[in-house]
Amino acid sequence: MSKKLLSAVIGTALLGLTAHTASAGTLDTVKSKGFLQCGVNSGLAGFGFPDAAGNWSGFDVDYCRAVAAAVFGDPTKVKFTPTTAKERFPALQSGEIDMLARNTTWTIGRDTALGFLFRAVNYYDGQGFMVRKSLNVKSALELSGAAVCVQSGTTTELNLADYFKSHNLQYNPVVFEKIEEVNSAYDSGRCDVYTTDQSGLYGVRLTLSKPDDHIILPEIISKEPLGPAVRQGDDQWFNIVSWTHYALVTAEDFGITKANVDEMLKSPNPDIKRFLGEEKDQHVGKDLGLDEKWAYNVIKAVGNYGEVFERNLGGSSQLKIARGLNALWSKGGLQYAPPIR
Repeated sequence: MSKKLLSAVIGTALLGLTAHTASAGTLDTVKSKGFLQCGVNSGLAGFGFPDAAGNWSGFDVDYCRAVAAAVFGDPTKVKFTPTTAKERFPALQSGEIDMLARNTTWTIGRDTALGFLFRAVNYYDGQGFMVRKSLNVKSALELSGAAVCVQSGTTTELNLADYFKSHNLQYNPVVFEKIEEVNSAYDSGRCDVYTTDQSGLYGVRLTLSKPDDHIILPEIISKEPLGPAVRQGDDQWFNIVSWTHYALVTAEDFGITKANVDEMLKSPNPDIKRFLGEEKDQHVGKDLGLDEKWAYNVIKAVGNYGEVFERNLGGSSQLKIARGLNALWSKGGLQYAPPIR
């Protein structure tokens, strides 16, 4: 065989291998590994935070465990990859992680230019400001000339510039890549103001040397719909991640909790029976590529949306954040799940 022909044969084989690899679904990849690789924050109280022993907890962490429960029936089959704001997108694009659950804002650019897919908004947020009480500042409009700590590679950095420009205010940005660096700079007095999503400010304040010396100003300067993201081109995986969120919301709507989910298997309500995989001839799970008990497994693992919120961000947590816009649609909030049928 000539070198030219041999080269052509090898090239064709490599192209075929590449095409096969590209067409492999994320669900199959995750199953073959035996675990879900989930990108999370490198350390933000309430959302994603490891303790001294390396045990992760948080709102986004529970979403990773929920997806693992949907896929494997086991919430422990997940590994966490801590990422900075700049690292998170390359990690998802390259396939280093299977999904990103890192208090990330859904924007058109991230859908289009970066090639990601968001759909389920698991936390409706907005950008705010934190200052020391000693500054005697009551409004963000009083911050002209301030040094502002902000994390690079975020919508936060862009919103900050827009807000100060639109109000003809001057400011000195103090920019860092890692959230730990931003926290340290603000705590040491290198800047007067800390800006990020308001939910994040509650978490950051807990880590400061004197949390009670700081207040969060009332202004919300942006819309920050946060939620998990996946790569484009794999509709099945997109559906699994999205509908895991909707399962959490649906369970709260139905009054199904981690504690009563086994008892609810006996419910005569056909919607609940279908949701928990008890309806004969149903195919919801099969259509997702999962077991029919996928939603049951999710709730058994982490509870419903309200429970996930309460223990990580709400009254049972150190953050004490009110549900607000994240209440169910039936209670004046925006959390609403399409029918699971």
